[in-house]
Amino acid sequence: MASASPPPPLLKRIRMSTVAALDLSASERLYGEWLGYEVRERGFVSDALAASWDAPALAGRAMILMSSPGAPDVHIRFVESDPVPGYRAMTTLGWNSIEIIVDDVAALGETLAGSPFAILDTPHPLKGYPSIVAMQVKGPSEEVLYLTMESGDRAASILPEPGAPVGRPFIAVVAGLDMDAMLGWYARHFRLAARRVSQSPIGILQTAQGLDSDHLFTLSTMALAEHGNLIEYDVYPPTAGPRPRLAGQLPPGNAMYSFTVDRLDAIDLPFIAPPIRPAGIGYDGGKAAVARGPSGELIELIEG
Repeated sequence: MASASPPPPLLKRIRMSTVAALDLSASERLYGEWLGYEVRERGFVSDALAASWDAPALAGRAMILMSSPGAPDVHIRFVESDPVPGYRAMTTLGWNSIEIIVDDVAALGETLAGSPFAILDTPHPLKGYPSIVAMQVKGPSEEVLYLTMESGDRAASILPEPGAPVGRPFIAVVAGLDMDAMLGWYARHFRLAARRVSQSPIGILQTAQGLDSDHLFTLSTMALAEHGNLIEYDVYPPTAGPRPRLAGQLPPGNAMYSFTVDRLDAIDLPFIAPPIRPAGIGYDGGKAAVARGPSGELIELIEG
């Protein structure tokens, strides 16, 4: 008798990545002019939404949703926030970058060289995945973007099609101190299965954390239910601590990820606040609730 197939992951796809934006207008101009993203919605954070994020001080703050023409319904959400003194990207636990699929990373790298984005690393093949070429940049709110292309057979790739010169977020990158703990938590709560665990020197992390060039980071990925949607797990050294945050606000930089699920009541997790039904295209009429992951990361789950 053939064995039954394992049940599918409970996380279906990435819906939004949220950035705690220090200057909403600057972010809009930057992502529009240099990445081709378009504003899909403007609004304000409601009291209920702010409470669901454990960020009551952001109630009434402005926010915008932007997305690629290649995937209009997968957004980067910028929420007006205050700066956290001394915060530096890629030095603390939690969400640390947005990985975005692009069509031609070499051409994009030449374009971005003249942009306000800080270039962290120029296009280079990924170790162990020679057909995957990526570069990394940092935005004005200490948010990090990985800009990644498939240079080989795209039909056979685990990466999605870009659909535009700069496509959608497709990998959420989270940092923790213990790989087994991270993978076990996401497997237990969301039925995700780990791909291979590997070790690699990651130059931008070594630089950000003042580590030697021979320091190896342990990393792995887990695929969501829909093709071309993944979570990457990076193990940081013990010197990396929890993300500092201002009272009542989101974590700075890469603040939160939102994922679609079929039903919130299928998720065995405590939520920060009871599920709500927020307005706006980011939720498309579905209920939403937020939980904390094993590294303190905010995980927003949206029915739909």
